Amino acid sequence: MKLEWKTCFRAGVSIFVLYLCIFYWKNAASLLAALLGAATPLILGCAVAYIVNILMDFYEKRFFVHSDRAIIGKSRRPVCMVLAFATLAAIIVLVIGLVVPQLYSCIQLILSTLPGVMEDLVEAVEKLDVLPEDVMNAFSNVDWQSRIGELVKGLLSGIGNVMDMVISVVSSAVSRLVTLFMAIIFAIYLLLGKEKLGSQAKRLMRRYMKKRPYETCLHFFSVMNDCFRNYIVGQCTEAVILGVLCTVGMLLMRLPYAAMVGALVAFTALIPVAGAYIGAGVGAFMILTVSPAKAIIFLIFIAVLQQVEGNLIYPRVVGSSIGLPALWVLAAVTIGGGIMGIGGMLLGVPIAATVYQLLREDVRKAPKAELPADV
Repeated sequence: MKLEWKTCFRAGVSIFVLYLCIFYWKNAASLLAALLGAATPLILGCAVAYIVNILMDFYEKRFFVHSDRAIIGKSRRPVCMVLAFATLAAIIVLVIGLVVPQLYSCIQLILSTLPGVMEDLVEAVEKLDVLPEDVMNAFSNVDWQSRIGELVKGLLSGIGNVMDMVISVVSSAVSRLVTLFMAIIFAIYLLLGKEKLGSQAKRLMRRYMKKRPYETCLHFFSVMNDCFRNYIVGQCTEAVILGVLCTVGMLLMRLPYAAMVGALVAFTALIPVAGAYIGAGVGAFMILTVSPAKAIIFLIFIAVLQQVEGNLIYPRVVGSSIGLPALWVLAAVTIGGGIMGIGGMLLGVPIAATVYQLLREDVRKAPKAELPADV
């Protein structure tokens, strides 16, 4: 077998790179982490642009589409982009406005009623006569109001020096605001020139890739875009439906915190499978501060609503849009959550749907004689 010099050169370069990766892995990992940290605004900007682009496309398809006037054509992209950003900001403000004030009042209610609850608990334990008398006397002589106040003050003072804490919080907030501002600016540039950027990327790939890998990459990105787009649209639609049904049901049953719990359930429902249960748990705890009986009614209502959502709404709205079986949805959420937390739970399903779609296409391309009868 005759070896060409290009083959030997490539093998030598590969071995050298592998050597560097093995012996300088720690430095390479720290360098990669630094690069990712520096590129955070760009990565966040790409994510913001992708989400806003879904809303922008929705508005562009309805913004005087039959008009031939030049001013309409020039203003369509900027106007629709502003509407998309405004819609996203309005949703965030609405959720925060519904959840935060009610949550603050709930915490105040818990702190004000907790001393009485502790006193009632001590009386109930005293009637049962299960603890020694000296222990019961110690609990009975406790001023729970002052004890809880001292506990809250201790927690606040244990955080550290107030001035240091304020400086740390302010600096962190300013840093995050600057990162968010840079991300939004980068997203705006991406949205305004998305067609040109896409064309440049295709030309670059076509120049340095052969035809078959080029077409494979285009197909891969097309499938991935469809899976992510359908998942985002379907998940948001399902969350809105679930939140509205939760709010309406709570209003009909006259349960407290209806709007707040409905918004919280809708927001947490963006996390597949487990999200709605997280929102329901927080809602049940808040209703418990008002009435234990109503909290039980709410849990029964949520259990019924989850069955309706899991068997009727989710399969039709989300399941059919991404084409991923329920078993793989659960697996994707579990593995993604274990690797990256909540972010992994959000990204796991569309990534799994992309892999599933590509594998299914590749399997179906095989000759029929090589496939089992049920494929």
